[in-house]
Amino acid sequence: MRIDALLRDAAQFVPMHEARALLAHVVNADLTWLVAHAADDIDASEFQTLLARRIAHEPLQFIIGTTGFWDFTLEVSADTLIPRPDSETLVEAALQACSQNTGRVLDLGTGTGCLLLAFLRMRPGWLGVGVDLAPAAAALAARNANGAGVADRAAFLAGNWAESLTGNFDLVLSNPPYIQRADLESLESEVRDWEPNRALDGGADGLDAYRSIIADLPRLLAPQGVAVLELGIGQAAEVVLLAGGAGLAVIEARRDLGGIERALVLKPAPR
Repeated sequence: MRIDALLRDAAQFVPMHEARALLAHVVNADLTWLVAHAADDIDASEFQTLLARRIAHEPLQFIIGTTGFWDFTLEVSADTLIPRPDSETLVEAALQACSQNTGRVLDLGTGTGCLLLAFLRMRPGWLGVGVDLAPAAAALAARNANGAGVADRAAFLAGNWAESLTGNFDLVLSNPPYIQRADLESLESEVRDWEPNRALDGGADGLDAYRSIIADLPRLLAPQGVAVLELGIGQAAEVVLLAGGAGLAVIEARRDLGGIERALVLKPAPR
């Protein structure tokens, strides 16, 4: 079947940019190649299989197996959340807060490793550790470290938040699960049915993970260290209260491009 006709047919079911991305993946080429070879005939069987998966709401990133984040490409799988552009706000905040040439960074609930790896790419003198509850996620993040060119400065392990760790870290990053349990069923099907529940479910009030992480920050952070936590919509005030109760002070609540308070920057409060 001709490439242009195949794409036109597929665009009846999914957006054209997704159809092109799927076909580019199948033929292992870029979009420029698809345009230049629009009149070529190809075997459509593999493309039709992948298209059916997308029509069934499987995320495009899981079908293709990769996604872009910051300035590099990540491997993704159903063992991890798909990195969102909003999370790049945490990287921006961390880079501003940590301008020194060397340091140690910890990423709790690392998933694909996106936050840690983006930071390390911009701070070549730093070393980092990523922790995830799922061994498969930690292994995937390690592969991504290799692809991001920072494998010699990053280590990954499976664990329950920071239980097995001791300080002192100059930076702690985390994008924890923060969706209220009662709201999980109302999520879009491609999130609810495909991305890992453990990375979405923040407990009854959405704050369970914050309680665990914030309780450990005083012992994890170096005296001049900072923590940057991702926030769900409308959660800033509640997380600020938790931080204050743990002896932490707020440096900034940074907004994402949509104007939502997305990254909370914390430091040990003066004594």
